[in-house]
Amino acid sequence: MRRILSTAAALALLAGSAAAVEPDEQLRDPKLEARAHSLSRDLRCVVCQNQSIDDSDAALARDLRIILRERIAAGDTDDQAVAFLVARYGSFVQLKPPIRGDTLALWFGPLAVLLLGGAGAAVYIRGRSPAKAAALTVSEEAELAELLERDEAR
Repeated sequence: MRRILSTAAALALLAGSAAAVEPDEQLRDPKLEARAHSLSRDLRCVVCQNQSIDDSDAALARDLRIILRERIAAGDTDDQAVAFLVARYGSFVQLKPPIRGDTLALWFGPLAVLLLGGAGAAVYIRGRSPAKAAALTVSEEAELAELLERDEAR
């Protein structure tokens, strides 16, 4: 039983760190491959959207990894290689796009929605009037007085 658990734990650790980079995509120069790997962790798979191209198995992610490695092998700097992909796919291809005019909604949109929702809830809660008790009829007042007299008598 212990052996099965240790094997399962080892497999779980390996599965968590697995990357989708195929051996045929990798560059021969270890320094260039390290650069490509570092950059691809910060680039978004536009199909999967919340995965880096390094982790995605999508065909487009594979194409992006290959293009990135081709640009690095051709002598592009890291900034030039990323700029090439951003020019083709927009800022969306970056997992952490820079704060610019065209990405303000991406960065601050969720906060704005949260603040507007909170303000709307506050206005709604303040706008509600407290429940008012209806006035008692003459017979209800007499019954209440009788009940209070009985209670005081005890």
